[in-house]
Amino acid sequence: MFKLNFDNTNDITYRLLCLGAHGDDIEIGCGGTILRFLGELKCVEIYWVVLGVNGQRKIEAKKSANLFLKDAKKKKVIIKTFRDGFFPYIGAEIKEYFEGLKQVYSPDLIFTHYRNDLHQDHRLISELTWNTFRDHLILEYEILKYDGDLGSPNLFVHLDARICQRKIDYIRNCFKSQLSRSWFTDDAFLSMLRVRGVESNAPEKYSEAFYCRKMVF
Repeated sequence: MFKLNFDNTNDITYRLLCLGAHGDDIEIGCGGTILRFLGELKCVEIYWVVLGVNGQRKIEAKKSANLFLKDAKKKKVIIKTFRDGFFPYIGAEIKEYFEGLKQVYSPDLIFTHYRNDLHQDHRLISELTWNTFRDHLILEYEILKYDGDLGSPNLFVHLDARICQRKIDYIRNCFKSQLSRSWFTDDAFLSMLRVRGVESNAPEKYSEAFYCRKMVF
């Protein structure tokens, strides 16, 4: 298997854009990868954009983003309040926001939702990512849910147990409003990381997985 590695011996600034429909999406989908980037690279700049949270969940989303990004060289956390569950019906408003975002930030790498995610909000964010950012490397993350929409990812980021535990601890400590949900548990989060670790022969057992549609080599 051919492996791509970031060079952590130079002072290049890597610019990341993380997009999530809801307050915990980025953290669940690629939180471990973000923690690994920040732990291994000298200069990481991150735009962290959550599109649809209100009330208590808005407070939780901001707290979580700042916790995950505490080691970033530069960060910008943006919390929008588009109506949860209604993204396809207010798509024009969200599209306008994406077009404005493109004018102020040009990332090296974008994390967004999986194109075939069955949650309507997630799916729209993925579609808008692709038709707004057309000359960027985009990795689509996955979120385990009732719908049973997991696919066969083709790009993996190996993680060690320490990073996995940090990811899970941060999520559960920040998103108290979600703790009553049957799927919002340590074992559910860890099981996904373990399964993807098996699929990618991860040396330390765990991995986050992504869908890479296009890459220029």
